[in-house]
Amino acid sequence: MSQGNTEVCSACGVKILRIPTGDRVLFSIGPPGTRATLWARVCQFTQKPGCINKDRDAVGEMKPNDYYQAEL
Repeated sequence: MSQGNTEVCSACGVKILRIPTGDRVLFSIGPPGTRATLWARVCQFTQKPGCINKDRDAVGEMKPNDYYQAEL
């Protein structure tokens, strides 16, 4: 689903804002992130039909802080 500069994933409900400096992912909890953060934390595990974050070129390079950090 798309509404102007915002896409909403029908698989997980996350919103992706398309802005000139790069896409921003709005999670239900926590600070905004990137498509790489969304992939590292959600998409690679769910594999649900309708996911709008499957294009690996759009996801980009993942960084260590894109993954959840275990608290000790």
